[in-house]
Amino acid sequence: MVLGGMRGMTGLLWETSLLDPDEGIRFRGLSIPECQKVLPAAKPEGEPLPEGLLWLLLTGKVPSKAQVDALSKELRDRATVPDHVFKAIDALPVSAHPMTQFATGVMALQVQSEFQKAYEMGIPKSKYWEPTYEDSLSLIARVPVVASYVYRRIYKDGKIIPMDDSLDYGGNFSHMLGFDSPQMQELMRLYVTIHSDHEGGNVSAHTGHLVGSALSDPYLSFAAALNGLAGPLHGLANQEVLLWIKSVVDECGENMTKEQLKDYVWKTLNSGKVVPGFGHGVLRKTDPRYTCQREFALKHLPDDPLFQLVSKLYEVVPPILTELGKVKNPWPNVDAHSGVLLNYFGLTEARYYTVLFGVSRSIGIGSQLIWDRALGLPLERPKSVTMEWLENYCKKAEAA
Repeated sequence: MVLGGMRGMTGLLWETSLLDPDEGIRFRGLSIPECQKVLPAAKPEGEPLPEGLLWLLLTGKVPSKAQVDALSKELRDRATVPDHVFKAIDALPVSAHPMTQFATGVMALQVQSEFQKAYEMGIPKSKYWEPTYEDSLSLIARVPVVASYVYRRIYKDGKIIPMDDSLDYGGNFSHMLGFDSPQMQELMRLYVTIHSDHEGGNVSAHTGHLVGSALSDPYLSFAAALNGLAGPLHGLANQEVLLWIKSVVDECGENMTKEQLKDYVWKTLNSGKVVPGFGHGVLRKTDPRYTCQREFALKHLPDDPLFQLVSKLYEVVPPILTELGKVKNPWPNVDAHSGVLLNYFGLTEARYYTVLFGVSRSIGIGSQLIWDRALGLPLERPKSVTMEWLENYCKKAEAA
C-alpha cells in the first residue's frame, strides 16, 4: 500500500458518495439509474438537474421540483463574478491550457471568501461550517461563468454570452458556452450530474479535502483540487480519449472492421502506451457513468460514426486487456464516452474537456467541504516512512 499509491487503504470519511467496485458510485445511497429516476428534471423523462444532486449531497434527501427550482434561482443570484477575475485570466496568454486559465480564475475568486473573513474575525469552531457553506455555494454558482469565459476567450474570439435567468445550472452552462440546442443542454445536465462526485480517494476530491483540512477556504481548496484534476492520470483523460479515437479514424477510416480495430489497439499497447478510457483504480466492472452516457447516445445519436466506433471498442478492448493479464479492470470508464457526445453536439475542442469535469466536481467537493467543517474533521496528517524503514520491516516480517 505504501509503494502502490495507497490503493485499498481506508483512511478518509466522505459522506456524499461511496464507490463500490462492482456497482459503481452511489450518491447518498442512490445509484446513477436511481438518481435519473427520482431527481427532478427540466422536462418529462429528461436528465436530472445538477441542482437536485447538489441538494441530495448536502442534505441526504431527494428534493422536490420546487426545492430544486429555488436552489437554481439562488445559484443564479450568487453567480456574479467581479471584473478582477476576468482581468486575472486575461493576464495569461490565450495559448495557456484551459485548466491553467480556469484555476487562475478560481484563485482570483478567493478574494471574496466569507470563510477567510470570518476566521480573521475570530469565528468559533462550531460555526466554521456556516461561512464554508456560503463560500461553497457561491463557488459552485460562479465556476460555470468563469469556465465559459475561458472557453469563449480561447476559441470564440472573446465574445462572451451572458447568463440566461430562465435557465437552470446545466442549461445555462451550455448556453454561456454557446450551445443552445435542447439536446446539448440535456447532455450538460447529465454530464455535470454524473461527474460531480466519486467518493473521496480520487486525486481531486482528496486534494480538496486535504487542503480544506488546513482550514484553507473552499476557493483555495477547490483551486488545488483543479490542479490535481489537470493531470493526465486523472481529469485530463477525457481529452486523451477523444484524441486517441480521432487518431484511430485518421489511420483506419470511420468504417473499420473489428479486426482492423484490434490491430490498432495492439499497436497502441505494443508501443508502450495505454488505451485511454479503459480501467479504473477502484471499479471492477463497466463504469455506470459510461453506461448512462451510452444510453444517452443510443437515444440522441445512434448513427454517429464516432459513437459506433466507441461501441466497437467496448467489444474489442476488454478481451485484449484481459489477454494482456496486467489489468485488474479491462472495462470502459466515464472518460471513454463523454468526448464523443460533446464532439457530436459541436464542442469539439478536446483540450477544454477537463474544465467541464472541473465545473462538475465543484458540486461534490464543495458539498463535502461543508460537512468536513460541520463534523469538525481535523487536519489530515498521515504517517510516511523511508525506503530503509520498509526494507527493515520486510526483513523482520520474513524472519518472524
